[in-house]
Amino acid sequence: MTTGTTEQHVFGGEQQARRPARPLGEAIKRGLLGRCPNCGEGKLFRAYVKSVDACSVCGEKLNHHRADDLPAYLDIVVVGHIVIAGFMAVEMRYVWPMWLHFAVWVPLTLILALIMLQPIKGAVIGLQWALYMHGFGGEPDHFEPHPEL
Repeated sequence: MTTGTTEQHVFGGEQQARRPARPLGEAIKRGLLGRCPNCGEGKLFRAYVKSVDACSVCGEKLNHHRADDLPAYLDIVVVGHIVIAGFMAVEMRYVWPMWLHFAVWVPLTLILALIMLQPIKGAVIGLQWALYMHGFGGEPDHFEPHPEL
């Protein structure tokens, strides 16, 4: 793997060597903020977690991303760590009745999960764009058949 500003050898093999590096951190940050990973100006989502087909500002096609289930898994991990840490901190210091735990932690878990899902999905789309994954490099996305088929 070569580091530098002009080449990036992470995905794509020989074809990847001819591509200019895209700013990974900036693309993820733009995705977290719900902006186009290419220009940072256009909106990334047209609905709650429905991405736009193309950026309205720079025209970058965004419809071929494959975020699928990864944002939901990452959301569960992040929210789980926040809620469990809070629960354990409260449990170490106070003695709450069970109804109060339910009244606090269940709504907090649901609210955090819903609030964080869109930014996490945007970050995953930004990651895929920066690494030329899933058609963001101009070539079609090929799927390998299952070995048993």
